[in-house]
Amino acid sequence: MYIQIKLPYICPVKAANSKYCQCLYFSSNALARKIEKLANETWKKVGLTPSHAYLLMLAIEEPGIQPSALVRQLLLTPSTITRLIEKLEEKKLAVRTTEGKLTNVYPTPKAKALLPDLKDCLDQFYKNYSSIIGKEESARLVQNMNKLIDKLPV
Repeated sequence: MYIQIKLPYICPVKAANSKYCQCLYFSSNALARKIEKLANETWKKVGLTPSHAYLLMLAIEEPGIQPSALVRQLLLTPSTITRLIEKLEEKKLAVRTTEGKLTNVYPTPKAKALLPDLKDCLDQFYKNYSSIIGKEESARLVQNMNKLIDKLPV
């Protein structure tokens, strides 16, 4: 007779000891998942995902911003930007206007009222990850990641 004991799952391997620790794809995705979790926790207090919040801050800072500018600033695809804007419209935080062929995105008064909380989340997110990684290491990591992003052709 066997007795089965269920233990909580504990990842037995640290990233540095993983079989794929030398792989950029594995390591960058593992880091992205952890950063995403930290970011989502931070932005939860305003009821937005980080992507929605960053887009909204751009619209507040530059009312009438065009989706093409949002694509360039947020490094997202046009279809993703459209979906983000649609969700912000559903939440009554943004409105789109069309002038000829141009679409402009404007924040609503409700969105403008959220700006102090959005900035607090941005500040808290930086404090959260820099307290773990370190301020200098965080700055170096972001700088190096941006250089790599600019080098890759895709």
